Amino acid sequence: MAQQPPAKKTADDLPFDRNLVGLPPELRWREWMNRVEAVIFASPTPVPRAVLARVVGDDCPLDAVIADIREELRTRPYDLMAVAGGWHHRTRPHLAPVLQAVRPAGAGLPALGPADQLLLATIAYHQPVTRRDLERLLGRTVDADAVGRLRAAGLVGPGPRSPRPGAPLTFVTTDAFLDRFGLESLADLPDLDDLRAMGLADTGVLDGTPAGAPDSPEPAGRASLPPAHRSPRPRPPAIDLAGPLAEVAATSDRVTARLQDLKPDDAGAASTDTASP
Repeated sequence: MAQQPPAKKTADDLPFDRNLVGLPPELRWREWMNRVEAVIFASPTPVPRAVLARVVGDDCPLDAVIADIREELRTRPYDLMAVAGGWHHRTRPHLAPVLQAVRPAGAGLPALGPADQLLLATIAYHQPVTRRDLERLLGRTVDADAVGRLRAAGLVGPGPRSPRPGAPLTFVTTDAFLDRFGLESLADLPDLDDLRAMGLADTGVLDGTPAGAPDSPEPAGRASLPPAHRSPRPRPPAIDLAGPLAEVAATSDRVTARLQDLKPDDAGAASTDTASP
């Protein structure tokens, strides 16, 4: 029997070439840009830097590649945004009303009322925080349903057990919280002193003053934030429950468009996320 010739190797059989040493520098750079954008484009969630590094060369300056991609997208209705520890395609904030106009009623992320917004903002600034701590800070009962709504929306999850007697459960924000508000990390939360200076945070709740108390130390959870985001000794509160999370978010251009999803009268508001350019 005649010996069969060996099957020809296809591109799928060859080892993945990250370094592209056989290409001229200009083509090599362009291919790296295409690869990085393709991976981000195809992902429904932010893509971590470590994942992007797997498709480019060992000597590839990934930050410069992303910068060049973003430069090319300057005139496009979408951009690459650093959110939740990765990179993601996002439509530009000023186009939020356009997306809202074409999204079916009731679609999109669940709306949050002012009380839930305040609860979410308090968790964000004091995490990890127990329900008892939340009640102390807010001066009201925090029932399981309120926390449950935030958990159902994917914005809050369980944190480490508290070292207190009984080891109560704590709550923390999730990567979905960062993603939804266009934050790369908790360090991007607006500084409370800056908010006060702008007249956007006239409340003692976010900086650790319990409702009705003139002075109180900050919860231990604030130590998890960078020093620039820890408030000094809290001031006497002037509590305003009118949408503090919206006020926090309004100080950042990257977050403004997300507010469409939080307004209680806009349950069908459109998110500015996009699955494709």
